[in-house]
Amino acid sequence: MSKVVFITGASSGIGKSIGEFLHAKGFIVYGTSRNPNRITDSQFPLLALDVRNKESITQAIDTILQKSGRIDVVINNAGVGITGPIEEIPTEEIKNNFETNLFGPIEVMKAALPAMRSQKSGLIINITSIAGYMGLPYRGIYSASKGALELITEALRMEVKSFGIHITNVAPGDFATNIAAGRFHAPLIKGSAYEIPYGTTLSMMNEHVDSGSNPNEMAEAIYKIIESPSPKGHYKIGAFMQKFSIVLKRILPDKVYEKMLMNHYKL
Repeated sequence: MSKVVFITGASSGIGKSIGEFLHAKGFIVYGTSRNPNRITDSQFPLLALDVRNKESITQAIDTILQKSGRIDVVINNAGVGITGPIEEIPTEEIKNNFETNLFGPIEVMKAALPAMRSQKSGLIINITSIAGYMGLPYRGIYSASKGALELITEALRMEVKSFGIHITNVAPGDFATNIAAGRFHAPLIKGSAYEIPYGTTLSMMNEHVDSGSNPNEMAEAIYKIIESPSPKGHYKIGAFMQKFSIVLKRILPDKVYEKMLMNHYKL
């Protein structure tokens, strides 16, 4: 029997690549978009969903259960980037980022878990970020929201294991997607103390995304995780140095690691 897969934020980028790959493998795939009517090239059904709206989450899960009778895999992929000096980012934008990157995925999991528990099986994959393993300059809010999701996943994984449900984190590095276009960028303020260093870092971040890996690498990794009988708690997908930076943080003294990051971002 084909597994039923639910992917949030599947109208573009990594989510779309994952959906197309799994659809081609014979999975029953449902994706989501805040405006599915605007998407005309999706190979799988797109449901209307805004992860900041609990009612839309419930409606999407109910629709899948009515149509397919079960939900085997949930991929929490919807998320947004945010950049800027923490001092200058409007508080409402910080809250919006956490609503999308942390509280939204939590609500999706809470909505899906009862059905998975009744099935005595299920897999939830939370797409986090390698940035969630470290506080990056001018990406501190993004790092914090993704890092928080990593820890939530660790805790929930232990809470639901006895129900036959697996939960895992997949932390991607930089992939060639349109995420930069959807980010909230705190504006470069003329005369600000952060104008030059933030401007330099922002340019570097955009270059990294443009030269990032092919999103199909993520799709293949997700497929292997779904096929695994016992998924690990953490996966890192991306360029070697991006993954190795997590190892360096564990083994280097704090000041040495901080200096390495500052040199990298030319701060």
